[in-house]
Amino acid sequence: MRFGLLGPLHAQIAGRAVPLNGPRQTKMLAALLIDANNIVAMERLVAVMWDGNAPATAVRQVQDAVSGLRRNLVVCGAPGSLISTRRGGYEIHLARDQLDLLEFDHERHLAEQRTAPFETALALRRALACWRGSALADTPSQVLEIDAAGLNEKRAATHKQCLAIELDLGRHREVIDELTVLLREHPYDEQVAEHLMVALYRCGRQGEALQAYERLRRTLADELGVDPTPPLQALHQRILTADPALAAPVPAQGPSGTPPESPAPAAPGPAMAMPVRQLPLDVTDFVGRAEALAEIAGLLDVSASNRAPVAVIVGSPGVGKSSLVTHAARLASANFPDGQLYLNLAATSDEPRDPGLMLAEALRALSIAGSAIPNGLSERAALYRSLLVDRHMLVVLDDAGHADQVLPLLPGADGCAVLITSRTLLTQLPGARHIDLDVLSPAEARELFTGIVGRRRVEREPGEADAILDCCGNLPLAIRIAGGKLAGRPAWSLRVLRERIEDESRRLAELRIGDLNVRASVELSLRLLPADAVRALSLLGLLGPYTLPGWVVGPLLDRPDGEEVLDTLVDASLVRLTATDAIGQPRYRLHDLIRTCAVEIAAPLPTADKRDAIIRVLSVWLDLVRRGTDRLPAGLLTAAPGSAPRRSLPDAVMDRLMADPFGWFDAERDNLLGAVKLAVDRGLDELAWELAAGTATYYDHRCLYQDWQHGHRLALDAAEATGNARGASVLLRGLGQLHIYQDEFDRATRALDMSIELCRDNGDKRGEALSVAMLSTVSRVQGRDDEALERVEQALAIAVGEGDRDVEAQLSCSMAVMRLMQGQLEEAESWFTGALNLSRALDDEHRVAVVLRRFSRLHDRRGDPDEALRCLWQASATFERLADERCTAYTLLEVGRVYAGQDDRDQASPALERAAGLFHRHGDRQDEATCWQLIGDLDAAAGSHHMARQHRGRALRLWQTIGEMNQTTAPARPSSP
Repeated sequence: MRFGLLGPLHAQIAGRAVPLNGPRQTKMLAALLIDANNIVAMERLVAVMWDGNAPATAVRQVQDAVSGLRRNLVVCGAPGSLISTRRGGYEIHLARDQLDLLEFDHERHLAEQRTAPFETALALRRALACWRGSALADTPSQVLEIDAAGLNEKRAATHKQCLAIELDLGRHREVIDELTVLLREHPYDEQVAEHLMVALYRCGRQGEALQAYERLRRTLADELGVDPTPPLQALHQRILTADPALAAPVPAQGPSGTPPESPAPAAPGPAMAMPVRQLPLDVTDFVGRAEALAEIAGLLDVSASNRAPVAVIVGSPGVGKSSLVTHAARLASANFPDGQLYLNLAATSDEPRDPGLMLAEALRALSIAGSAIPNGLSERAALYRSLLVDRHMLVVLDDAGHADQVLPLLPGADGCAVLITSRTLLTQLPGARHIDLDVLSPAEARELFTGIVGRRRVEREPGEADAILDCCGNLPLAIRIAGGKLAGRPAWSLRVLRERIEDESRRLAELRIGDLNVRASVELSLRLLPADAVRALSLLGLLGPYTLPGWVVGPLLDRPDGEEVLDTLVDASLVRLTATDAIGQPRYRLHDLIRTCAVEIAAPLPTADKRDAIIRVLSVWLDLVRRGTDRLPAGLLTAAPGSAPRRSLPDAVMDRLMADPFGWFDAERDNLLGAVKLAVDRGLDELAWELAAGTATYYDHRCLYQDWQHGHRLALDAAEATGNARGASVLLRGLGQLHIYQDEFDRATRALDMSIELCRDNGDKRGEALSVAMLSTVSRVQGRDDEALERVEQALAIAVGEGDRDVEAQLSCSMAVMRLMQGQLEEAESWFTGALNLSRALDDEHRVAVVLRRFSRLHDRRGDPDEALRCLWQASATFERLADERCTAYTLLEVGRVYAGQDDRDQASPALERAAGLFHRHGDRQDEATCWQLIGDLDAAAGSHHMARQHRGRALRLWQTIGEMNQTTAPARPSSP
């Protein structure tokens, strides 16, 4: 006899589940178990059953429910005295080993009595093993929910105590995953965060430890308006300074003189700056495939004689290739402690992923960002292989089409392995092993079907279940469709579905099997749907292979209830609800084959109707981009609106999406590039350039140079092809600024000259001023000071004449910098003061911080380093709060300069090293070189001549690289804005 409430309610006697007749008996049993071996008052049982508003007959109904429960228990073999009637209530009598809650409390009590940490941890582990999920997860009662919450809190406290002890025992590597999950469940728990930070640090993952602190800090600030407690802040500082006291303890010995069993630690290697754990969620009801799993495990086993570094899983659509590889990869993840990289090559889509873009995605996952990602395919592949050469990583390449798409993505390192799914053999891959995946065996197919539909329904109609599986041909995708229909229609008998699919013509509308094609099957399914759902599906197919938010259906159909139509498609299994994104939006996707069919279905629709639907969706994207950009820290890359249409979502929806503008842009990154491409493909050049230009401010703050360039190039080609001079001028200006960030000054000059010419032709004074101002940056960086000053004056005169105060504020600061470089300190102060006052009047906190950063140079020049540092720390706080890494780096560079001027190497070097790291991350060779040169000078002044040569040599190599890129040998000046 066994009962459980530490998870879904569980009652079993003699190996059989006890039948509970309805929710009332379920609630009564749960209430008695929570207070097992104690009297449960009638008043509490009434409260549990009705959650308030009890009827006049409540006591009688409770008595009937308990009587029925007792009867069911006795029928299953329980003694009649199991539940006894007491004065004022009832009591259930159970031994400790008959109820998981009693076992849990007993093991916790044993843990409290233990004096040896090793034994305490073992007892706590036994206590945690009593749990099967959240307490009373399936018992609907508000009163019981309060009790369940208390139990769940006790579980969390036990788990936290256990992990803390195991961390002290030197098991830091083993507890990281559990601490990560626990912190996700309790995001404000600073003690869990502290343990996770220490565990990561002791594993040599200092960067990840610091990121864990930063995530908690932001969560506390954004959601509670508080800072981490002083002890956690102190730990953060100790990790930053690599405090030796944080080193891992010697693992404790167990009672037998041997350490607790744990996986062997991985060989030491370079620490990954960002965690790479990209595998999709495992399929929870995965069944069978034992032979294939064993073969894959053997190929991935580094000690096996038949190991192969590359395994290709080949099979037909719907056979379960991706599910198998995901499951196998998760089983093998412990063999690859440096992480698992997942890339979807989308070979079966209309737009197979280019290996160059895939390499850029992989490099970003490996913490290479901005223009630090090389432009050429071979250079990206070489950098990718170099990063993985000493690591033990598993790479999963899903939906590969041909060998050329895969070859650049192979690591080539002995410690790495690759799993590939494909519909075709990839025999050109050297050393690859192919596994041909067939349909499920009859036993596996029945297990999968039973798991979806429910054992009770299958056992009631076993013959009907066999007939349905025969019609499915044991194809996993077909079984899931059939099982999903039954699971979503609990009133159906299995016979109903069997009759619907037994006839071949009917089966086309329900399943994809054998030589029946998806188009025919989807077409027949659509006949059962309302016309608006059919139209929605056909138009969704036109939007491309993206994971979309639900609001897109409304503008596609030009009606406010679009998401209701989307629900119909989801219920019909034609659109998949894939996840909920970071800002709370459900995400939807059409299976690639269904999307192909949807495009075919849309073909007969009038071209004007399809074009209008796409314009409506793109006009919403454009409105969202504008609203999101308006909520970001101000920048000068935002262009004045063009003539493209704009369409707004309802205010409530808009407010929800824009509550976190950075989060919204992050969630929609792929879709925003896809929107630009869709506009280009449909000949909508005005929408294309406005969409591309509208995202520039976001790309600027996030340093997403690859996305920035890709979108601008697509839209620029379209604008130039149609003679859209306004759009071309804006896009060329955006590309010019991007080239400046990438130290590509010759390309920047060409783009900006073309932009200026187009602006003058079209009378765009603001655009002309901005482009001329950007050219002045190029002149200043390359040492042409007179030309730079002339260009700043020219741009400023235009801005003042146009009454553009935002541009005037920026250019006033630029003018101050030029005067400072000429040694005209009084004039510089006047311009700085004017720029600062104007920025504050405009309530532009980002521009205020920029001016303060540049103003610090004047204070330092006048011999007032304290005032210079005050300005810099104020600016730094703003940039840190706005998560502007690039401007933070510029500020740290200035901090380093000030301290260097005071010969304070201890303060200057850390600031300069951090700045150099940020510049390197974003591909800013110019300012990175400046940092290393200053560090080298400080080393030389301190007598550390060997370090000085190293750091100065590093700076020289960077300046030589810039010179080669721009056909010049003179070191350029810093390019900070």
